[in-house]
Amino acid sequence: MIKNSRKPGKLLAVSGPSGVGKSTITNQLRSDDRFWISISATTRKMRNGEVDGIDYHFVSDEIFEKMINDGDFLEWAAFAGFKYGTPRKAVDEALALGKNVILEIELNEARQVRKNSKNAILIFIEPPSWDELTTRLINRGTESELSTQARLARAREELSAAAEFDHVLVNHQVDASVSELVSLALR
Repeated sequence: MIKNSRKPGKLLAVSGPSGVGKSTITNQLRSDDRFWISISATTRKMRNGEVDGIDYHFVSDEIFEKMINDGDFLEWAAFAGFKYGTPRKAVDEALALGKNVILEIELNEARQVRKNSKNAILIFIEPPSWDELTTRLINRGTESELSTQARLARAREELSAAAEFDHVLVNHQVDASVSELVSLALR
């Protein structure tokens, strides 16, 4: 019998408010062979420029419901009329290959991961300041003023939950935050 001498990877759930830089930080790790960025399943329709299996796994409501009932998700949630979830099998396979798996997820989904995966490392990304977060969201230019205000209200709630996480990284500078995240995975 051949034993797998490969050390399993670590599961890192990265969360934080909109505009804090979660995607920017995790995208920096896409080219690092030691990491695998999880791809969520969703019931929403594909947007222009998106690729199935790269941006999301696009599935029907019926398939998503079956996946829920079969326990196929590590976490899942409904948002804005659509469902999003992390397929458990792909995560487990990447971990078994020794990859450090990054989940970029919302607060409530991080709480589900905490319940469903005792070895997960939960990492909360904070902005350097409230003013900086406000500036980042406004400068995105992708939201209406009403939507920006709603995101800021939600951010206040999310920031108050930072103590629930194993580690808090303040995103002063992206490269430093990426280095800290890598350090947490490689400990």
